[in-house]
Amino acid sequence: MPDASPFDLGNPAGYAAWRDRKLAAAPTTLAELLVEIDDPRNLSGAERNAVLERVRRANMAIYASNTAGQADTEIPRRLGRQLGLVNLDQHYLADDEGISALTVAEGGTHAEFIPYTDRAIKWHTDGYYNPPDRTVSGMLLHCVQPAMSGGDNQLLDHEIAYILLRDSDPGFVRALSAPDAMTIPARVEADGEARPAQSGPVFSVDAGENLHMRYTARRISILWKDDAATAAAVAALEDILARETPWTLRGRLEAGMGLICNNVLHDRSAFRNEGDRQRLLYRARYYERINGRG
Repeated sequence: MPDASPFDLGNPAGYAAWRDRKLAAAPTTLAELLVEIDDPRNLSGAERNAVLERVRRANMAIYASNTAGQADTEIPRRLGRQLGLVNLDQHYLADDEGISALTVAEGGTHAEFIPYTDRAIKWHTDGYYNPPDRTVSGMLLHCVQPAMSGGDNQLLDHEIAYILLRDSDPGFVRALSAPDAMTIPARVEADGEARPAQSGPVFSVDAGENLHMRYTARRISILWKDDAATAAAVAALEDILARETPWTLRGRLEAGMGLICNNVLHDRSAFRNEGDRQRLLYRARYYERINGRG
């Protein structure tokens, strides 16, 4: 990690100054993240500035727009471009340009993966199984239609999780910054392509000195480094995520609403569809962070 970075464990003064600024600005209610916008495909200058202000404070923003019921993948795609998000993570479950339609699949390949079911999803950041050259740094979720009930999300800025863990014991951060802290085992994908085992840290710092977090709370298809320091760090992080901190935010995206973020920690509760109320969200994952240079 860069010597001048507040994320360097050898720079306690820099960390303390950054920590104080971060906590002073961090939202403690979902309402503080909300931005009312007309059309995400064409932000006004004021709307864009409001989104960026919230992202600077919390690495995320929530918007409510006048697009309820519009099943248009151009909504997340064009919104992303206006925020500097261009390079979509391409994977075989998404459309040709990288947008995933998150809805319950009745069969086929999609039904094998939890995002395409009505089941709960544990705490995670997106793309934790990707190799380093495909790190997911930014993400958009746009709600076309919510479920009849359920489908709530908890959100936690990964920088806040880092603070809570480091304040508890800097050794936890050291263990989870190891290059082999978390490994996703090899597997053969449904399209026949073999995916090799992918090891990497939970916490890392990118070239722009931004903190990145790679994490999943799932218990299967994941291997943690087999040592006492890692086991203690994972248990401490699980404890943080299991309790409601002042910065843990909970809500549900309704029709026309969306989440814009630098891949923060999030989960999803189970939900129930009924009749015409079939949950549909569009998800876009990007290799860039939100940078304000649309």
